[in-house]
Amino acid sequence: MASKKEVSVEEKLRALYDLQLIDSRIDEIRNVRGELPLEVEDLEDEVAGLNKRISNLSEDVANLETDINNKKLAIEESKGLIKKYEEQQKKVRNNREFDSLSKEIEYQDLEIQLAEKRIKEYKAKIEQKNEVIAATNEKLEKQNTHLSHKKSELDSILKETEKEEIFLAEKSREFSEFIDGHLLKAYTRIRNKVKNGLAVVAIERGASGGSYFTIPPQVQLEIASRKKITIDEHSGRILVDPALAAEEKEKIDKLFS
Repeated sequence: MASKKEVSVEEKLRALYDLQLIDSRIDEIRNVRGELPLEVEDLEDEVAGLNKRISNLSEDVANLETDINNKKLAIEESKGLIKKYEEQQKKVRNNREFDSLSKEIEYQDLEIQLAEKRIKEYKAKIEQKNEVIAATNEKLEKQNTHLSHKKSELDSILKETEKEEIFLAEKSREFSEFIDGHLLKAYTRIRNKVKNGLAVVAIERGASGGSYFTIPPQVQLEIASRKKITIDEHSGRILVDPALAAEEKEKIDKLFS
């Protein structure tokens, strides 16, 4: 704990700005990837959904084909019964028995008609579902090709940047160790709050970097003295003087050259 108390404000500011430069390099690498990882994930989900849809539709078609076969069996059964009843009619002794068998034959005829109607309906449904399957397969093929290209693009970027990102992440951890916990938390909080991830910025043309609000000359002198941590009241960022920023940028550039 004693060694951390001996670290001067200037050393803290330098460590903070170094950390910012390294983290900004990591941000740049991740910006190159952009939305690609999310695009790949979304495409994978879509492809999985299309495959599931095709599977469900194919199962529906198989069930309808089973229903058609069952109806065909029922028709054959009804035809068998009609033949049987017609044979029995030849042997009846009175009109009552003949009429009773006629009603049975009529009923089986209706059963055949109903089964044939259902078969037509099932065949129409199968045709409709097969059309949807064909369209879905076509879309699936396109999305698979699209996914393949996006994955190749992402893999290419990852191969190019993976080593550098790992190295930078390690350096980021190393530089973080030079900063006390309270200050590091403040730095992380500011980085998470601002869009470009810049928590520590240099004064540029009398204003906070990326801001249009002029910093009073007296405050600029205080920042240049490096005796205390100064927070920009407008952007909420930690401020460093241009000379310190230039020195640290040159040092970091040399470290990664």
